Amino acid sequence: MSDNDSASYPPVDPYRSGILGLCPRCGNGRLFDGYIKVGRSCPNCGLDYGFADAGDGPAIFVILLIGFLVVGLALWAEVSYAPPLWLHLVLWIPLSLALCLLLLRALKGLLINLQYKNSAHEGELDND
Repeated sequence: MSDNDSASYPPVDPYRSGILGLCPRCGNGRLFDGYIKVGRSCPNCGLDYGFADAGDGPAIFVILLIGFLVVGLALWAEVSYAPPLWLHLVLWIPLSLALCLLLLRALKGLLINLQYKNSAHEGELDND
């Protein structure tokens, strides 16, 4: 974040604005054009979103979190109730899909907002 940004705009909570998919600088404009496609710039303050590169981070976090939760619940259900296989499929596949879709956008917005707040950018090697 540059000095110009902090002088013109009040501080924005990156967690709140990221989860809600809002601009990291003004906290009002939309961050996404589609469901998870990052827009070109903020329609409110004009911040160029060219810096935003969440990469595969949000997908990896979602896979690990949802996998841990769903596998744990499936194992608990199997040990406690021994339901038939079709019931496992009916329960855990839709739950996994719904949770992944809900969390992916929120985590992508959060990572982009934290990237902006911490002025994170690609690493560079010193070639002295």
